[in-house]
Amino acid sequence: MQLIESTNDLAELVPILEIGLHHEQQHQELLLTDILHAFSLNETNPAYDSQWQWPQPARISVSDAQPNASPLAGIHTIGHGGGGFCFDNEQPAHQILLQPVRLATSLVSNGEWLEFMANGGYANPTLWLSDGWATVQAQGWQAPGYWRKVDGGWFAMTLGGLRPIDPALPVCHVSYYEADAFARWAGKHLPTEAEWEIAVQNDLLDDAFGLVWQWTRSAYAPYPGYQAASGGLGEYNGKFMINQMVLRGSSVATPAGHSRATYRNFFYPTARWQFAGLRLAEYQS
Repeated sequence: MQLIESTNDLAELVPILEIGLHHEQQHQELLLTDILHAFSLNETNPAYDSQWQWPQPARISVSDAQPNASPLAGIHTIGHGGGGFCFDNEQPAHQILLQPVRLATSLVSNGEWLEFMANGGYANPTLWLSDGWATVQAQGWQAPGYWRKVDGGWFAMTLGGLRPIDPALPVCHVSYYEADAFARWAGKHLPTEAEWEIAVQNDLLDDAFGLVWQWTRSAYAPYPGYQAASGGLGEYNGKFMINQMVLRGSSVATPAGHSRATYRNFFYPTARWQFAGLRLAEYQS
């Protein structure tokens, strides 16, 4: 209140307050991811909320023959160009050219991931990027984050505690390296962030929001014409535009105000603690 009363120009203060509130919403999601990470290290497998449940996906798929959306191609516009709040990395709106591509309408499921594991996915270096394979070896990855084997069956640590793996639910807590390796194993690839955004604009995807963030094959970089704001706000997103990959959509832990087609999330390719999954894409001849 003292800050508001002391300012000479409220219009200058409003954008700072607005971005501060949206930043706080981001921390609401991070609190849940951090709680889950901390609880996963506790041998008693505590639950944040014993009644917590995953939302059911719109389409249940446990095979690798996922239905594909209509092909996308041509010149399209992506980026935030309308009213309402957005972060600076969502701008400016600009045109991009898509080659003919189809995106899977559904997310990759736990059942599909179990097939990948059974087929030696974590033991086959030909499926992995060099840095990814080095990470698998160094970290001893054999399954997604928070998965563990109990009496011969696979379980996962969730906000509701340790639960058996449900094959119908989307796979979660996988890194970019794992997502890329799975796509290679499936004979497909991850979509670019532009392909993902255009598919959402055309209402072609199930569960684009509210279950898991979805890895794309796009490096986190500025859009054409991007200019960081002056002062401290210019460091909010711009200084992170290196060595990270873009995720799109939102997760079960994301505040509703952060679920929009243009939102650009970004993490290092080794990150598994976020509620991150994937969907597949394939180019058309």
